[in-house]
Amino acid sequence: MILGCSLGSAEWIRTDARRTAIGLDLDLESLEWCLENNLGKIGADGYSRMLLFHGNVLQPKEARLVKQRFNDLVQGLDVNSGNGFSESHSCEQSSLANSKCISNSTMSEAALPGRDIICAFNYSCCCLHSRKDLVLYFRHAFNALSKRGGIFVMDVYGGTSSERKLRLQRKFPSFTYFWEQEEFDIISRQTRISLHFQAGKKQMLRHAFTYHWRLWSIPEIKDCLEEAGFKSIHVWIREMPNTQSSGNAKEYNANRDVKYEESQRFNQGDAWNAYVVGVANI
Repeated sequence: MILGCSLGSAEWIRTDARRTAIGLDLDLESLEWCLENNLGKIGADGYSRMLLFHGNVLQPKEARLVKQRFNDLVQGLDVNSGNGFSESHSCEQSSLANSKCISNSTMSEAALPGRDIICAFNYSCCCLHSRKDLVLYFRHAFNALSKRGGIFVMDVYGGTSSERKLRLQRKFPSFTYFWEQEEFDIISRQTRISLHFQAGKKQMLRHAFTYHWRLWSIPEIKDCLEEAGFKSIHVWIREMPNTQSSGNAKEYNANRDVKYEESQRFNQGDAWNAYVVGVANI
């Protein structure tokens, strides 16, 4: 199972019919959009293998299951019928088509089994600004994992370019994407990131998304993971293109030929990206 954004959950179950997924997100609109768009491409079977919860990762047990709008596609499917989910103890019926039961269920009532994989991507852990909250989130993730080698994976970025004003752009066939780092406070290590988009010659959509992040260092993340219960922690990292090189401010493209490598040491550079992996051992 995978806990994370709805698009990642949908892709996870699409690539293997034996997989199940659980998504938890604070943005209800994004979850509902996934149900209407991403799951529709997988088919009726997808609705029986993915559950999306709306709530805060710091209070996951209180998260509410998003009501399925495709009851006719999953009529008669049982929550315990070999798809990996456990029946909610609060529900009299086990069918996912029971929309009243589904819409009122919390994650704690669902009695879900231990997850194999939990993902926190798109630098989402940077939304947590205090060490106390970061440890709490990691502890919730640790408790939700299977203790037979379940893994927690998160991404983080850094480098000297991450601690100054920065503006990069990438061109795609139908639009241009702009990443703007507007400020960086070296005392709180907080920064503000804005994403802008421009489609063709149309007026630019400025501040389509704005994030207020606390940029965590890898040693801080490892310490918090250990405090939360993880005993085995690994770092996979790669160097990113130099943002100060000629032309990169106008057109920034990550070289896909450069692979992530597990590392114990890595010299500071202009820009890097990393995946930190915590393993929940028995």
